[in-house]
Amino acid sequence: MKIKGIEASQTWQIRHEVMWPDMPFEFVQLEEDALGLHFGVFESEKLVSIISCFITNDEMQFRKLATLEDFQGKGIASKLINHILELAKQKNLRKVWCNARSNKKTFYEKFGMIDTGEIFSKEGQEFTIMEILL
Repeated sequence: MKIKGIEASQTWQIRHEVMWPDMPFEFVQLEEDALGLHFGVFESEKLVSIISCFITNDEMQFRKLATLEDFQGKGIASKLINHILELAKQKNLRKVWCNARSNKKTFYEKFGMIDTGEIFSKEGQEFTIMEILL
């Protein structure tokens, strides 16, 4: 398993397949993708998990964390989260946050992230904002 920086366009297929398979492919292409840092986990040269990070001032938002179904439950996404938290510390950022699907909240709590209580819905999915102060 290897974590590498990737292009935004390399994230789109996994975002679509894992997160929004019923939406048009363009739905997973973010306007701000060109401004982000994107990372992927490779298993034997196959891209299996992705995350996108957006830094504004002293904060990093990560978005679109997704792992192909056959590779879920193996700690791959956890390695990606730890990777970006380390990156945030190296960049002396104050906070890392995300819009987490509410049913995945306990996953993010494992990293010390807390639920801010800010909840919203998008395309029938409920999200809550999770954050960690560094």
